[in-house]
Amino acid sequence: MIGSNKKSRLAWITNLFCPARKIDLRRESVCKRTNPVKFSNPSWLPGAARVAFYHASALTSTLASPSTPIRIRHRALCQNRASCLTFRPLRAHASDNPWFHDVAQERDMRSLPSPELQVVQLEDLPEQWRRSKIAWLCKELPSYKHSTFVRILNAQRKWIRQEDATYVAVHCMRIRENEASFRVYKWMSQQHWFRFDLALATKLADYLGKDRKFAKCREIFDAIVNQGRVPSESTFHILTVAYLSAPVEGCLHEACGIYNKMIQLGGYRPRLSLHNSLFRAIVSQPNGKVKHYLRQAEFIFHNIITCDLEVHQDIYSGLIWLHSYQDTIDTERIAALRKEMKIAGFKESTDVLISITRAYSKEGNVEETENTWLKLLQGDCSIPPKAFVYRMDLYARVGEPMKSLEIFDTMKKQNIPVSSAAYLKIIEVMSKAEEIEFAEAIFEEYIGTGMKHLMPAYEDLISMYFSLGLDDKLVTTFYQCLTKCSPNRRIYNIYLESLVRVGNLEKAEDVFNEMHSNGTIGSSARSCNVILEGYLASRDCVKAEKIYDIMRLKKYELKAELLEKLQEVISLNRKIVKRKISMKLNNEQREILVGLLLGGVRIESDEERRNHAIFFEFDQNSKVHSSLKVHIHERFYEWLTSSSRSTDDDKVLNQFCTVAHSYFGFFADQFWLNGRPMIPKLIHRWLSARVLAYWYMFGGLRISSGDILLKLKGGGCGGTERIIKSLQARSLECRTKRKGRVFWIGFQGANADRFWELTEPYILATVKSHLDPGGCVSVNGEEEVEFNTLESESDID
Repeated sequence: MIGSNKKSRLAWITNLFCPARKIDLRRESVCKRTNPVKFSNPSWLPGAARVAFYHASALTSTLASPSTPIRIRHRALCQNRASCLTFRPLRAHASDNPWFHDVAQERDMRSLPSPELQVVQLEDLPEQWRRSKIAWLCKELPSYKHSTFVRILNAQRKWIRQEDATYVAVHCMRIRENEASFRVYKWMSQQHWFRFDLALATKLADYLGKDRKFAKCREIFDAIVNQGRVPSESTFHILTVAYLSAPVEGCLHEACGIYNKMIQLGGYRPRLSLHNSLFRAIVSQPNGKVKHYLRQAEFIFHNIITCDLEVHQDIYSGLIWLHSYQDTIDTERIAALRKEMKIAGFKESTDVLISITRAYSKEGNVEETENTWLKLLQGDCSIPPKAFVYRMDLYARVGEPMKSLEIFDTMKKQNIPVSSAAYLKIIEVMSKAEEIEFAEAIFEEYIGTGMKHLMPAYEDLISMYFSLGLDDKLVTTFYQCLTKCSPNRRIYNIYLESLVRVGNLEKAEDVFNEMHSNGTIGSSARSCNVILEGYLASRDCVKAEKIYDIMRLKKYELKAELLEKLQEVISLNRKIVKRKISMKLNNEQREILVGLLLGGVRIESDEERRNHAIFFEFDQNSKVHSSLKVHIHERFYEWLTSSSRSTDDDKVLNQFCTVAHSYFGFFADQFWLNGRPMIPKLIHRWLSARVLAYWYMFGGLRISSGDILLKLKGGGCGGTERIIKSLQARSLECRTKRKGRVFWIGFQGANADRFWELTEPYILATVKSHLDPGGCVSVNGEEEVEFNTLESESDID
């Protein structure tokens, strides 16, 4: 219930903005009143009256200082020219957005200077009809979607000017309709009368950035730079924070780029809160990726020092932690950081000591590692189990594996939780030391614990058996591994090499063919060289030549000694020189590419659109993408650039691309026209089961209810409808919802099961548990959503 005092205020404000007759607030002009009003916070109003207040208040002012009330006369809204409205302007700042929770960050964003925006007021316009039309646009435009929005603006081309459009854009910002303001600005920029306005662009970019619309904010930022202007400090700051607030792959890289431009291009001195926020985001990255940000972290540290700002203890700790994860340890830099910490009066925390232990154990420095270990023992906190793992690694590096075993036993005697990392490390150490009894005993103990990360342990055991020539144990362990783990190319390569070594070429041929045909495993340069060596040893010229042709087609590197044997075996009189194999995609590669393009893979073309390159980008936090990227890397190996190729599955990049080639012109014309994704008119001919499977693996989502969602970028409603009709022809009923520029195609209930039955034969074995509608594991690291609750702009059933 509303109190009597609030009731009277509500009745008064309703009468102010709404006449006695019933008024549709979106269709009628705002009411005519003469009494001055002063509000600072209309939050006590219900929704409709509050909307009316926002529209009326915004229409009567410009973006003025948030602390000073403004008194403006408004002829378009008031019949009596002496009447006015007095109010405090609305503010859209960081506190309204839960992503900007850092108090210092919020305070800095409010205090950053920006160009003053001058807006012509309606009362200064001499034409009554112009004032009425602008007021109507201000009221109507925010409620429309993009297509209608643009049509309405296009209908005003005969009379609208830049000052009029600027007023509408500013009004939309004042009522916090920043998306609408951006659309108005975008439309303005395409008109012949448009003159770039730095103040307007800055204000809009700042508002969009505070709303976490980093893509639109970046678009305006780039427009400012393209005009030869330097964005304001506030735009740099807010855009960097917007990138840091977005849980999207690649945003940290973009945030670092904007931060660097802020200093190098703008010549600004960022606030301490921005330094700290960016540094905190860097050290929050996963261990495998964070080591690439060392130079950026050092740059941030350098800027804090040169700006004479306070260096927090976490900065020193984070830098030492980053250095400890590098492949090559800079011990001098670590020593310098420790010295600076001591001068600043900071004690070395447990985390710092652990980082130092990790760094010196990689270097094989026993003295420094043991000194750090003594400090850990003297500390008040319990020693983390990973410190024991680093010491085990240290003594393995210096050739004392039994000392590592002693440390492992100490963990168990002191009732310290033995983690999976500790078991795997000691199994690795014992296997490399060829201590069979200890390695097998610890491995059996590890199996008994029920821990699931078994593949590295199997790899170490099989490698040990191969080195010792224990082929029978190797075969037994290999098949045991297949029953407990998903197929693995490294395991298969060792097994294949063992078969070739013992002369079992028939079995080796079967294993190689399984690898080559099984998309989950795949062949590689190593497996081809191994089987080729076996054929050459047995003088099987025909099969050897077939393997050689496969290697030439996939552009695998042939060992020099094998080339000499191949020349000798095949023919003593002719050189092995064949015509160059023309680059051509096979049927499987074409279908895979169609599925990936539907899921969001992009194509880049040269200026003349003659050569095109495919860019593959995978989410490092997705278990499905982790397996899929290795498979795609193997399937398109011959097309990849030299920098994208990797002979180690663990080192396959999350982003790689093909060479620019004219063969991709068909896909560029059909799926990526004028730099934008689109859906071909003949898509119904290409939606095979394999295409749907790869679309599902790359851009799909299986939610907890068992429903399947497919993400579709670009193409619009027309392209989406063509896909729906093609799916319905396969008896797959689906629903489609639109969220921004992305369409979500959903299969629910029995339709999800039918979709799975259709695509399962082409789904990689390692990811089936994550994609099966009957499973219980969430997919792709995506935020869990329900299809029915997706915010949609349109439904297509």
